[in-house]
Amino acid sequence: MTAEVFNPHILGFFCHWCCYAAADAAGVSRYQYPPNVRVIRVMCTGRIDVRFILEAFGCGADGVFTGG
Repeated sequence: MTAEVFNPHILGFFCHWCCYAAADAAGVSRYQYPPNVRVIRVMCTGRIDVRFILEAFGCGADGVFTGG
């Protein structure tokens, strides 16, 4: 019997001015995201509507991260 490894699909909403800038700097330094993480840049995390998060789960995301 083989155990299946859970590989969650994570969607991240990153603030353009804060979290996304840090993530961009990490990319310039050649750090990589895991392949199961997808990033969406938003102008401000305060503008994220609950419908965006519900839509992410509805489309199959296992988790949602908001960074601002």
